[in-house]
Amino acid sequence: MSVDAPGAATGRSGESFRHPALFYRGREEYLATTVPFVTGGLAAGEPVAVAVPRPNLELLREALGRELGGDLKRVELLDMAQVGRNPGRIIPGVLRAFADRHPHGRIRIIGEPIWAGRTGEEYPACLQHEALINLAFAGRPVSILCPYDAAALDPRVLADAATTHPVLVDRAAERVSRGFAPRWAIAAGNVPLPDPFGDSGRERGAEGVATVRFDHTTLAPVRALAVREAAAGGLDPDRVLDVELAVNELAANSLAHGGGSGTLRVWIAGGRLVCEISDGGQITDPLAGRRPVDPATPGGRGLLLVNQLADLVRTHSVPGATTIRAYFRL
Repeated sequence: MSVDAPGAATGRSGESFRHPALFYRGREEYLATTVPFVTGGLAAGEPVAVAVPRPNLELLREALGRELGGDLKRVELLDMAQVGRNPGRIIPGVLRAFADRHPHGRIRIIGEPIWAGRTGEEYPACLQHEALINLAFAGRPVSILCPYDAAALDPRVLADAATTHPVLVDRAAERVSRGFAPRWAIAAGNVPLPDPFGDSGRERGAEGVATVRFDHTTLAPVRALAVREAAAGGLDPDRVLDVELAVNELAANSLAHGGGSGTLRVWIAGGRLVCEISDGGQITDPLAGRRPVDPATPGGRGLLLVNQLADLVRTHSVPGATTIRAYFRL
């Protein structure tokens, strides 16, 4: 069965959304599935986008150039390590952005958000992203093929892929995933964030945490602290403004939805500035910050904007307590 055959999303016929995972080993296995996925879509008149890390992007660019006679303008090619370095940015900024530009008829996307260079700190956000795709595109005529390098990735990552993808494809066969449980994967990514100065969670290179509590009357010190620490960390002026804007949006969300107050902590570790906001609220919408907002709709853009500005966003939210960390590369 083709990875884009009817029912490939869930193993049942009649489903509009299709979301298979491809487990590949080596370039030949990668191209054997991805190239027909692209050319088959083009032959059917479907818009096609490819968002994968640069080495695989160049591999596909070369192979598709041969197949399409050099006419690569028919395919949107994106470096996932750039456009999707923050997993929270991929659904609104890459997948939905492409799908919403083509609202009529089926579209196809190859999206590879997890590769061997991803860090352990990034992985929970990647896991949640893959699970949330199923909610974000439920019922839409969209096919998203997600390749996984089975030779380079940890077996745990491949096992998790079976929970976030309803169909699994490898060189041997295509099969329905019996472990498909996206809600479980969303919850599995909602884990407590390690304290950078705790006994078991100290971050390498972290030297100190700057802290300020805030409420409706004290937002100015929050922005000032973020700007001071970002500048001291060596961020260029444009990125300092990004940090200020992201922290302001997070603090404003705390005031509006987190009990009217919160705490900002800022530190530097692992070559990144980390800005953490904690408050007494709870985020109950799993797609918060990942759903595009109609320009005519007031509000609702805070977390979406933070995802666009930061290089990584991690969230832990339970009843009565939410912590959000935004990471910025130095």
